[in-house]
Amino acid sequence: MKSAIKTLSILALTFLSLSSFAQNKLFTAEELINKKDPAWPMVKKWIDSAKNKVEVMPIDSAKAKEVLYNTQISTYSTLGSVIYNTGGIMVDNGWIRILGSGSERLNRSVSEWNKGKTIKEYGDNIPYLLIADDAVGGFFAINYGGLGKDIKNVYYLEPNSLTWQPLGAGYGEFLIFCFDSDLSKFYKGLRWSSWNQFIANLDGTKTYSFRPYLWEEGTDIEKCTRKLVGIEDMYRFNIMKSKELNADKGIKKDDSKKEETKTEQ
Repeated sequence: MKSAIKTLSILALTFLSLSSFAQNKLFTAEELINKKDPAWPMVKKWIDSAKNKVEVMPIDSAKAKEVLYNTQISTYSTLGSVIYNTGGIMVDNGWIRILGSGSERLNRSVSEWNKGKTIKEYGDNIPYLLIADDAVGGFFAINYGGLGKDIKNVYYLEPNSLTWQPLGAGYGEFLIFCFDSDLSKFYKGLRWSSWNQFIANLDGTKTYSFRPYLWEEGTDIEKCTRKLVGIEDMYRFNIMKSKELNADKGIKKDDSKKEETKTEQ
């Protein structure tokens, strides 16, 4: 019961933190660091008991405080605890990259990665928050109204359909999914037979692009050619193509006003 109550409290505080963020009422980093009951010990237990390989990237304390301030999320929440206590988290040898405050191997923080994509400036209203991505150009985001009515749930921009799909889980549940679920089942059709030989040393700013495109009808990933591209370019390209492909299908997609690059991946 206590665990359930804490989980609900964490979700509520995460929402309140981001609501304050949207209203330009900024807390200091020290105010956001919860020393009495932070979520990190709980997240650390999930990591220690994870079924999948989980690597926590080292942190720079000053950078972690800066990112915490820019995102305005308390360490009482699971997301705030990941930002403040990790430089990011690599799952399955780096197949999934969960963003934190940034590190040498995963040189992107939650705040920096979202600026220019989901917001123009820190403190802006946020339609969704990009929190993770993977080695095949898929992107995970917390919905704050820009992707659907299920506020605070995590969505996945599928590289094989270029549509935002709801996972029916909040951020904490998303972490547990990454740590404990059968990822080969989730990524069925998105992993080629020798994928694990190419992932271990993959730079956190890179992802794989495929030809034919994964979203083209009848594409078999085993027969595709692939190359490494920048994760920034991949995101811009996927958002642009998502709008083109789904314009007349009534499928909810990114409503960001940011102009996307038309550079092919």
